[in-house]
Amino acid sequence: MEQTFTIQTQSPDETMDLSSRLGTLLQEGDVLTLEGDLGAGKTTFTKGLAKGLDVKRTVNSPTFTIVKEYKGRLPLYHMDVYRLEDSDEDIGFDEYFYGNGVSVIEWAHFIEEFLPSNRLDIRLSYLEGDMRSIKLMPKGDHYIRVCEELVK
Repeated sequence: MEQTFTIQTQSPDETMDLSSRLGTLLQEGDVLTLEGDLGAGKTTFTKGLAKGLDVKRTVNSPTFTIVKEYKGRLPLYHMDVYRLEDSDEDIGFDEYFYGNGVSVIEWAHFIEEFLPSNRLDIRLSYLEGDMRSIKLMPKGDHYIRVCEELVK
């Protein structure tokens, strides 16, 4: 049975604090998927993750470039694959997913067939105002341990 961890945050800062803590727990080759409506906080979440990976550059959405790379404790590969909807184009995903960095994929359901089976799926949902529900759905023992560490 798959485990799910659900966390509520009250503000963008709280969301970034949570994802920053998550960033400190990640290791080479980790893959995270981010799903949620427009404005749900996917890029805010990624900014916090980058902070936890010691990325110094400003992180913003890679909407027009598909992949942005950032240097930190580990490289961060931030992907927005929304524009790949209805495409079966493989832009070399394996090089990112099985490389020496951490991959974060927004709108990952559009490239489901390319995703590794072991990964951390994350869904951000609006509650009210700035409140968000963040659902962590680990696939694989490593990601279960990461989630358990994050929520304790």
